[in-house]
Amino acid sequence: MSKTLIDGDIIAYRCAFAHKDDPIEVAIKGVDELLYYIFNECSFYNSTGDYEVYITGKNNFRNNIAKTHKYKGNRKDAEKPFHLENIRQHLVTNYHAIKSHGEEADDLIGIEATKVGPKVVIASADKDMLQLAGYHFNFNKNEWKTVDAVEGLHFFYTQILTGDTADNIKGLYRVGPVKAEKILKGAATERELWNKVVEAYDGDVERIVENARLLWLRRYEGEIWQPPHQRKPKAA
Repeated sequence: MSKTLIDGDIIAYRCAFAHKDDPIEVAIKGVDELLYYIFNECSFYNSTGDYEVYITGKNNFRNNIAKTHKYKGNRKDAEKPFHLENIRQHLVTNYHAIKSHGEEADDLIGIEATKVGPKVVIASADKDMLQLAGYHFNFNKNEWKTVDAVEGLHFFYTQILTGDTADNIKGLYRVGPVKAEKILKGAATERELWNKVVEAYDGDVERIVENARLLWLRRYEGEIWQPPHQRKPKAA
């Protein structure tokens, strides 16, 4: 089974900014051209042409989880491009885009990617998607990357250490990807990754869990991330 899951949020913002001074017809044409480009590129891994587009709707459970710093608080004064809402509506009307409620489009992609399995194709320019196993197409850079479950988990724990400046999630001071890699070196299991992160945070488990829950893309509906030693076994 294969399916292409497309990050409609990135498409909407990219085209709205690119065509902010153009008529809406020109902006819509830009959206269509970008989507056709994505369809064509992803057809190598998804010959069926089956796809779904996702956009973020209202409310976000992460707003209640963020205590240390306001989630995406660095964006509160950012001006939205003029054509954004019309483009989003175009995605819903003409591409049947699925809109999230109480969570992000990224979460819906994570849930659907889990259902589809490792042959899923994820089209996005958002690095957060690299948590997910599958074939990743960054349409902003025209780059492909294959991620397996182990690599996705490692990336997630790297994010806990580094944080995510785009979403105002603060990691450890002066810890970037290179230093995070050194911290996690030698960890072969999730428990080992967890232990190394706890050591790096000087035992501040509360802050680790907060960051992890903000960063984690849901794999099933209503999921709230738990540390590996606190998870209940899934029912058969």
